[in-house]
Amino acid sequence: MRILLAGGAGYIGSMLAPALLDHGYKVEVIDLCWFGNMLPDAVKVTRKNLFDCTERDLEGFDQLVFLAGLSNDPMAEYSPANNFIYNGALPSYLAYIAKRVGVWRYIYASSCSVYGYTVNQLYDEESPVTCAYPYGISKLQGERGVLQLHDDSFSVIALRQGTVCGHSPRMRFDLIVNTMFKSAMTEGRIIVNNPAIWRPIYDLRDAVNAYFRAIQAGGAVNGVFNVTSGNYTVGQVADLVKHEVETLTDRHIAIEMKNIEDFRNYKVTCEKAKTELGFQPIYDIPDIVADLYAHRPQYGDYGDDRFYNIKTFKNIKL
Repeated sequence: MRILLAGGAGYIGSMLAPALLDHGYKVEVIDLCWFGNMLPDAVKVTRKNLFDCTERDLEGFDQLVFLAGLSNDPMAEYSPANNFIYNGALPSYLAYIAKRVGVWRYIYASSCSVYGYTVNQLYDEESPVTCAYPYGISKLQGERGVLQLHDDSFSVIALRQGTVCGHSPRMRFDLIVNTMFKSAMTEGRIIVNNPAIWRPIYDLRDAVNAYFRAIQAGGAVNGVFNVTSGNYTVGQVADLVKHEVETLTDRHIAIEMKNIEDFRNYKVTCEKAKTELGFQPIYDIPDIVADLYAHRPQYGDYGDDRFYNIKTFKNIKL
């Protein structure tokens, strides 16, 4: 099976592509490589704006996994126009071309950010989506655009992902668990802006597993699926990171509470993904921290701009 990873040189793709190779899939990537290219040599990488792709670029692929676009709130708020272009319009454009050339499945990397602010309820895929911020709005637009193209010959799966964390060859320290780990290692403290806020935390290895389940699902499987490793309050995340780092380093880690208001608060159920895709999360926050700690010799300067999407993005001329 031939699989195209659109935007596959990023944080998730750098883990997903080699895993697909290990399972015997033929994998190619089209990406502008804003954040470099840490993919294995066996993966063909075409450096190209996905808006410049034509039918010829997508011919011969069985499935397309869309991992491209702006990946977090800071990037979206820094450039709202590009956020809506790359997150809202681009997924539909590629799905339209993919369907025309016979790609039979399209997997879209959506986000639980679409839920915005919830009130102590576990949200499923039928729950209201209320996000009022550019990133969440654009991810919902992309989701709805690609799902509109679904029919009997074109399967569309949108994975609403929790906050992905953990080690990747294309490393990031601007994600909640990764950020807390970095602060604990470099400053001996963890800063918590609002301990009461809920977040679905998603180990990157569980994310790779979810893409496998979507790729391997029967052709009749379509629709939106929440995927996460578990729901935690930010205060709980900090306590778990603190405990694991202290255990691994035998150092005391302090926690500094800020109590800053945050209008993004959501927790989700992934029972639908478990039932229809066979997705079963394996990892939790201590596992994420242990994996980060095991790879710490690779990081060097934790403050390097390459680890922070917004810092790199600000230097890109679009």
